[in-house]
Amino acid sequence: MKVGILGSGEVGQALGRGFASRGHDVKIASRNPKSEALVMWQKQTKGKASTGTFEETAKHGEILVLASLGRAVEEVLRLAGPPNMAGKLIIDTTNALDDSQGSNLGLFIGPNDSLGERVQRRVPEAKVVKCFNTVPNTQMVDPKFAGGNPEMLICGDDEAAKKKVVGILKEFGWPGAIDVGGIEGARWLEATVPLWVLVGKRLGRWDHAFRVVHG
Repeated sequence: MKVGILGSGEVGQALGRGFASRGHDVKIASRNPKSEALVMWQKQTKGKASTGTFEETAKHGEILVLASLGRAVEEVLRLAGPPNMAGKLIIDTTNALDDSQGSNLGLFIGPNDSLGERVQRRVPEAKVVKCFNTVPNTQMVDPKFAGGNPEMLICGDDEAAKKKVVGILKEFGWPGAIDVGGIEGARWLEATVPLWVLVGKRLGRWDHAFRVVHG
């Protein structure tokens, strides 16, 4: 597949490496596609990898990964151009974290809306699936958790798109996913992230994830 990564931070780079290592044609977007960090990423990535503007990357991808900071989502979508995303699967990894109060983390959206829903409204013809936002970027590809890998939490309105994401997850080493329903479920997937941060601070490490267990 041709994959467009909209965002060049640690999440975008990690998922870009993952897709490229599985034989996909990856283009990663940045306001500065020729930056030293992205030149290094391209050199170190095994497989077909390139960089470009947000518009070029949105046009390139048969599927797109939204991997920007939460506060940058609206601007990234504007730069990418909603017509270039129409009809495509968008894997939304973003979180609405608000750190303006220091250690008292919160969300700048919620509880009756989410970034996932805003993306779906902004690009109504796209198929948005919330995924990867509840796990650390170091574990997104080839995860290795003590006791075995958990199922990923996902949501979205399009059933076929979610099945495609489950296939990608399995390709990346996850056992599968727990589908919590329509895109409005992103409210609660995003809401778990401040708790994930608090747990990480308490543990003193950032390679953890939440697992659903049952008797």
